[in-house]
Amino acid sequence: MPATVNPATNQNIREFPEIPASELIDLLGKIAANQHSWATETPGKRVEPIQRLAAKLRAQRDSLAKTITLEMGKPIAQARSEIEKCALVCDYYASHAPGFLEDEAVEADKKQSAFIATEPLGIVLAIMPWNFPFWQLFRAAIPAIAAGNGILLKHSSNVPQCALSIEALFQDAGFPIHLLRNAMVSEETLGFAFVHPAVQGVTLTGSTEAGRTVAAQAGAQLKKSVLELGGSDPYLILPDADLDAAAEACVASRMINNGQSCIAAKRFIVVGPETHEPFADKVIDLMRGYEMTDPSDSDSKLGPLARPDLRDSLHQQVEDSIAAGAQCVLGGKIPDRAGNWYPATVLTEVQPGMPAFDEELFGPVAAIISAGDEASAIELANRSNYGLGGAVFSANKDHALEIARQLKVGSVAINAFVKSDPRQPFGGIRQSGYGRELGREGIYEFTNRKTVVVSR
Repeated sequence: MPATVNPATNQNIREFPEIPASELIDLLGKIAANQHSWATETPGKRVEPIQRLAAKLRAQRDSLAKTITLEMGKPIAQARSEIEKCALVCDYYASHAPGFLEDEAVEADKKQSAFIATEPLGIVLAIMPWNFPFWQLFRAAIPAIAAGNGILLKHSSNVPQCALSIEALFQDAGFPIHLLRNAMVSEETLGFAFVHPAVQGVTLTGSTEAGRTVAAQAGAQLKKSVLELGGSDPYLILPDADLDAAAEACVASRMINNGQSCIAAKRFIVVGPETHEPFADKVIDLMRGYEMTDPSDSDSKLGPLARPDLRDSLHQQVEDSIAAGAQCVLGGKIPDRAGNWYPATVLTEVQPGMPAFDEELFGPVAAIISAGDEASAIELANRSNYGLGGAVFSANKDHALEIARQLKVGSVAINAFVKSDPRQPFGGIRQSGYGRELGREGIYEFTNRKTVVVSR
C-alpha cells in the first residue's frame, strides 16, 4: 500500500488506498480523451502551460522540497535543487520543443520532395522511482507532453505525496485536467495499463530487474519502451590527475542523494601504485565529513536511506565484499538509532568477484580499485554488466578523451562527474537500459517520425 514513512525515524505518517482496475481503466479513458485534443494543439500552444509550470515549481520550491525530504530522506538543500532542475527542464523544452517538432526536410528524387513529420503516440505510462521523485518524472514527462502525448504516472509506493503534488502542479499550471494523472495501483492492476490500446509507450527509471519485467510486458504488446536502469559507474584516476580535484568530484558524485543515484561514481579505479595511496587518503578525509544528520537541516549532507530493506541490502553487500577480501577503512557499521541510517563507508582493495565491484551499491559506499596501468584500468572499467556513465581524470585532456571513447557507457565526463542536463541526451547501454531522455533525442522517443514523400 502506498504510504509516507519518514526514513529518518521509520514513523508511518499516512497511508493511501490503491484504486481497482475498473478505476484505472476509466482514468485511462479520460487521459486518452484529453490527449486527443492536446495533440491537435500547435507545439507553440503546448509549451505555454510548460512555461507556467516552471513558475509554479519555483514558487513552491521550499514546500515541495520538504515533501521530498519527508518521504525519501534527501537532504533538504538537495531537494530544493531537484525542484529547480525540474523548472530548468521546463524552460528548456518551452524554448526548444517547437523547433524540434517542426517538419524536417530530407533528400528525395528530383521529381519529389520529402520531409519527416513528428507526431505523438498517445499515452505514455511513466513508472517512476523514489530517489529523484520529481526530476525523474519531469525529465521523461515534459518532452513527451510537449510532443503531444498524455501521461499515466505510476510512482513508487513510498513517495505518494510527491506523486500527488506532481499531479496538482500540472493541473494548476493549466494543462488539461486529465492529461497527466497519477494512479496508485498494485503491480497486478498496473498490468491493465500495458494492454490498454491508448497506452503506446512505457518509460521506466528503476532497477535492472524492474527493467527486465517492464521490457517484457511492453514487448509482449509491441509498445515502445525507454529504460533508465542501474549503474556501477567507473571513475578512472590517472597518475597525472589533480588528485584533490579528482577526489572531490568522486566523493561529491558518490554521496549525492545519500549515495542513492544510478549515475553516482561507484568504482574509483586508480592507475598506478604511486597514485593509489594519496588518492585513497583524500577520499577517506572527504568521506569523514559526511556525518549522518537530520535531512531537514539545511546543512545536512548525509541523510537516511529511503527504506530499511535498502539499508540492510547495502550492508550485506558491504559485509560480503569484506568477506571476499575488501578492506573497510571507514564506516561499514549500522548505527544504533531509529531510521534507515548508514554511515559514509570506504572499501579498498576491491576486486572483480566482490559485490562492491560486480553489483550496484545504492548508498554511501565508495569502492577503491587499483589498476597497474591504463590498459588494465580500461579493462576493469568495462568489466561490468552496466553501462550508464563514467569519468576520466587527467591533466592531459586529449589523452583523457582517448580513454573516454573506449568506455562502454552512455555518458562520460572528463575531470568532472556525470550528471543529467536538459540540453544533453541521457541514457545507458547494456544492463543500464536503452533509449535516451533529454535533449533533442529525448523528445523523439515517444513520437512517430513519419516520412512524407510528395511527387511534383
